[in-house]
Amino acid sequence: MTLLQQLPLSYSLFFSSFSTCSKLNPLFYKRRRPIPFSHFHSLNRLRPRLLSVSASENKNGGAYNTSTEIAKSFDFASEERIYNWWESQGFFKPNYERGGDPFVIPMPPPNVTGSLHMGHAMFVTLEDIMVRYHRMKGRPTLWLPGTDHAGIATQLVVERMLASEGISRTEMSRDEFTKRVWQWKEKYGGTIANQIKRLGASCDWTREHFTLDEQLSEAVIEAFVRLHEKGLIYQGSYMVNWSPSLQTAVSDLEVEYSEESGHLYHIKYRVAGKPDYLTVATTRPETLFGDVALAVHPEDDRYSKFIGQMAIVPLTFGRHVPILPNKNVDREFGTGVLKISPGHDHNDYLFARKLGLPILNVMNKDGTLNGVAGLYRGLDRFEARKKLWAELEETRLAVKKEPHTLRVPRSQRGGEVIEPLVSKQWFVSMEPLAEKALQAVEKGDLTIIPERFEKIYNHWLSNIKDWCISRQLWWGHRIPVWYIVGKNNEEEYIVARSADEAHEKAREKYGKGVEIYQDPDVLDTWFSSALWPFSTLGWPDVSAEDFNQFYPTTVLETGHDILFFWVARMVMMGIEFTGTVPFSYVYLHGLIRDSQGRKMSKTLGNVVDPLDTIKEFGTDALRFTLALGTAGQDLNLSTERLTSNKAFTNKLWNAGKFILQNLPDTNDSTAWENILSYKFDCEDSVLALPLSESWVVSKLHLLIDSVTGSYDKFYFGEVGREAYDFFWGDFADWYIEASKARLYHSGGNSVASVAQAVLLYTFENVLKVLHPFMPFVTEELWQALPNRKHALIVSHWPQTQLPRNTSSIKKFEILQALVRAIRNARAEYSVEPAKRISASVVASNEVIQYISEEREVLALLARLDLQHLHFTDSPPGDADQSVHLVAGDGLEAYLPLADMVDISAEVERLSKRLSKMQKEYDGFVAKLSSPKFVEKAPEDVVRGVREKAAEAEEKITLTKNRLEFLKSNVLVSKQA
Repeated sequence: MTLLQQLPLSYSLFFSSFSTCSKLNPLFYKRRRPIPFSHFHSLNRLRPRLLSVSASENKNGGAYNTSTEIAKSFDFASEERIYNWWESQGFFKPNYERGGDPFVIPMPPPNVTGSLHMGHAMFVTLEDIMVRYHRMKGRPTLWLPGTDHAGIATQLVVERMLASEGISRTEMSRDEFTKRVWQWKEKYGGTIANQIKRLGASCDWTREHFTLDEQLSEAVIEAFVRLHEKGLIYQGSYMVNWSPSLQTAVSDLEVEYSEESGHLYHIKYRVAGKPDYLTVATTRPETLFGDVALAVHPEDDRYSKFIGQMAIVPLTFGRHVPILPNKNVDREFGTGVLKISPGHDHNDYLFARKLGLPILNVMNKDGTLNGVAGLYRGLDRFEARKKLWAELEETRLAVKKEPHTLRVPRSQRGGEVIEPLVSKQWFVSMEPLAEKALQAVEKGDLTIIPERFEKIYNHWLSNIKDWCISRQLWWGHRIPVWYIVGKNNEEEYIVARSADEAHEKAREKYGKGVEIYQDPDVLDTWFSSALWPFSTLGWPDVSAEDFNQFYPTTVLETGHDILFFWVARMVMMGIEFTGTVPFSYVYLHGLIRDSQGRKMSKTLGNVVDPLDTIKEFGTDALRFTLALGTAGQDLNLSTERLTSNKAFTNKLWNAGKFILQNLPDTNDSTAWENILSYKFDCEDSVLALPLSESWVVSKLHLLIDSVTGSYDKFYFGEVGREAYDFFWGDFADWYIEASKARLYHSGGNSVASVAQAVLLYTFENVLKVLHPFMPFVTEELWQALPNRKHALIVSHWPQTQLPRNTSSIKKFEILQALVRAIRNARAEYSVEPAKRISASVVASNEVIQYISEEREVLALLARLDLQHLHFTDSPPGDADQSVHLVAGDGLEAYLPLADMVDISAEVERLSKRLSKMQKEYDGFVAKLSSPKFVEKAPEDVVRGVREKAAEAEEKITLTKNRLEFLKSNVLVSKQA
């Protein structure tokens, strides 16, 4: 049932409401005569009487504020007003009135230090589309917002702030520093949330969380304790990514690799007891002090004879290392001899552990060399490299230094070169957790969209490594481990949920006088993020109302680049702590690239700011552009696309203005009674509609079914394209134009009412279909329509499986083909746009019957003279003096040539044009006849000339044919 059909029976009440509605919006004001869609450029000249009111009452409560000025286009400045109104009415909270299963999305928490970028704009757009759609479908919807404490990023920001004040973190106590971070968070932490609101995010801000909130912190500690109790958390010394300036381990996600120019250093290693040398090629000569072996491929004939012997490491005063076979050595890289430095290379570390080789670390935590490096102790790693190479040259152990492109690991936060380093850290044993996460996809409990990412998910989890969860920072969740003063840290420690509990456990085991201290490290930010879908709903309190109502959640939407780092970990933790997969679907979007397909970066200067884009194009155009991508695929963002979709917003706005201007006067009860009598959910009513109306209503009903199915399948790009094509290609370009034949008909309201009813019904459903994509302009237009009982954001989604008349669709397509043929002929003969011409339509009686019933529509759309528009089953008498058009099988039209153009003038014009074309063609032929040109000119140039000659020849032939036709008509007219 449509909103129009839900209007109250009391017309006095209806018109009272309608009168109020007319005051709501800058679009709607009283005007009796219909205004053509194409004439809105002249609206400002009409100067109508505007009603002085700026708000309307909505059934949901609260006033919907609008301007009293009519707007030429949608004002982007009103977006914040609309958003604030939605939020004030509580529309973002779950509504249980219509029942149904909850639809829940946990928002990927952006860093509290973050500033809005296109990645945020992408996830906000897609998630808001899902939420708005399911809200309109009647499901209680919850979109959980929040921010991440971002350990490294936030600590860096505050350290830089303190440095600007002349203060170093090391000069402060831990408590003093964290106090300053909390002060910074209170002042600046809400920036990203406010920016997300500008994108129209309809999330429940009353449930906003921060990963360091008290309740979420409790969840983090509980998770650590439980994992440790199960033996899944342990402490050990292993290879990690180390940031020398930040003095902490960092995750793989926080390491970015860049292609940089460097060098490959060739160094001699003497074979012990022999005069032979093995030359090693390395990009990091300073790590040679940590060498524990040399490795060669066992099938490399150059070096196989040295396997099992010893080599002497340069500048180490004769330290010997074994020469070992390793099938993983690339014989083509460098010299084919590999130095094994397990303390400073991930692959070397794994090789050394496999063979039981010692691990030598030559570097301090600050990136300087330690005592293992002997005389180089205390030197910065890069300074040591230069000095070491100089000494190798002096001792003639340096062979050569050649340019080489390096893949350099850099810190995402500080930009420094990351050092692979063996360090004592806390780890989670992942294999037992990964097995259940793999089964979740295999059993169908979790669906990953697009499906192709299941392979990546399975590969990562099948080859998973233990997770380093400790970070050497002050900002974050402190590791809930306490050590005993005077005891070995690796053997004697206590895991507890609080300091009091730790003291109690320590006293029970070591006596009342025991002293304890807490581990100084904090947990990896990803550890708390892995708990996000259920910690935000109250876990570990499984009796919490939100946990029982909304867990497990429905969809997790995020970028494909963090499928493993975040998504897989959430799945593992969700199953481990709740026994359930935390969400049913994972929807992965791609990256936003520039118009040339390049990744956006400050270096390239191609970063596009979403807030600047919103100012220029509007939020709706930006959202529509982003949503037209395909799941998992990168999207190239261009100004052309944004401009096109801004035009789409304007087209929607202008259509709304046209419809509102062409509705009957509010006091015309008879006209409104006629409008309300149409029942578009009734098959008999749809079949009884005139052809144009039956066509557009049927196409609308097909659209609703199609986009509803696409929404349900997460095919958002398809939804956008189908809605765009229907609105612009069918409704605006065809039906709105066709409706003028009814609106301006001399028959009065009885004829106009069918068009008014269809315009209103179709438009309100178009607004519903587009609302999830373009929430602001659609809500503003919706509020302008008469008697809106509900805001669009909470209105009911259109009903599916509504009646449609397939016969009317085919018939109107035939009518469209006829109109297009006539329009093309008019353009071909340069007929003035305003000139109405005669026409004879020739077809079978069946076709003539329905085409002739739409004679006013045909005349309007094709600019025909209605008085000289004839329908017949045979060609007219002046057929030989007419332009003959074949619009389709069994449908033709004859347009009298003399009615279209001044034949003599056209003959003169075409003759001059033919002469000019002939000269151009002769020039092309002359070039192609010249052996010098054909033989010496570049192949693409010659090919271009040939193509131009062929094109010119074709145009000449067409022009000659038309001239012949025109001249024959001149002769006939003279004889007559």
